[in-house]
Amino acid sequence: MIVTCSPHIRHQDTTKSIMRDVLIALAPALLVSVFVFGVHALVLVAVCVAFAVGAEYVFEKACGKPITIGDYSAVVTGLLLAYNLPLGLPLWMAAFGSIVAIIFAKQLFGGIGQNFANPAITARIVLLISFTGPMTDWVTGYPDTVAGATPLTLMATGQTDKMPSIAQMALGQIGGCIGEVSAVALLIGFAYLLYRKVITWHITISFIATVAVLTALLGQNPVYHMLTGGLMLGAIFMATDYSTSPQTPKGRVIFGIGCGILTVLIRVYGNYPEGVSFAILLMNIIAPHISNYTRNKALGGAAK
Repeated sequence: MIVTCSPHIRHQDTTKSIMRDVLIALAPALLVSVFVFGVHALVLVAVCVAFAVGAEYVFEKACGKPITIGDYSAVVTGLLLAYNLPLGLPLWMAAFGSIVAIIFAKQLFGGIGQNFANPAITARIVLLISFTGPMTDWVTGYPDTVAGATPLTLMATGQTDKMPSIAQMALGQIGGCIGEVSAVALLIGFAYLLYRKVITWHITISFIATVAVLTALLGQNPVYHMLTGGLMLGAIFMATDYSTSPQTPKGRVIFGIGCGILTVLIRVYGNYPEGVSFAILLMNIIAPHISNYTRNKALGGAAK
């Protein structure tokens, strides 16, 4: 066991209370997803959450470990994974992704707080690579919206004349994964998390600002890039995961900037129009090193 230097401060927040706040913050995006995509979005969410919680219970029971499904962390993982899936994905693939997230990306590394990568991000990438067709088959249930292509795909293929309006992108009347389409709903969740002090601004703002600045410098529309794809969802709810992001404010800013640079590189120069998931996963890997290099020197500590 590694114990850091004093002072040690005991806080009243618990994993359960933090996860409950995250679920509350994700609620507006869920309401929009049902409005845009219909009741089947709820079915997709229910399957992901049920298999995430079930996988955690079965694994911990089989290994003789304390059962932790009561802390809601598995519920959050299942919900975040569902938000990263297209509406038409077969339900058995969604269930498979939930099992991957909980067992392979979380429990095999020791459970909550021990995983080096965000479980939902890891599962999404596994699904994207394994089932590329279903994972990029975009459909929407809302009338008069873009069907068959997301705004990012339209930008990547040069069909900017078919782009939806800024208002449509902000409110969620576009194609995409069920939880990422409404920037307004996600920003409401961001404001709630800041108010509750569950997260700080550092990663989210530096991530989104880097994407905006770089895309503007590259001659693209930064507003389009901010409002479409998984940028808001990833920057607010996934890059800010406690166990997979740096612990220092300076480190969080560096982490956010790194996520933004990688996202823009993949979106603008890669074959795949989205880059948020890969960017967060790559930065998860170096997050411990960022924490080490940005950690404040202990009072009275000697310079190296």
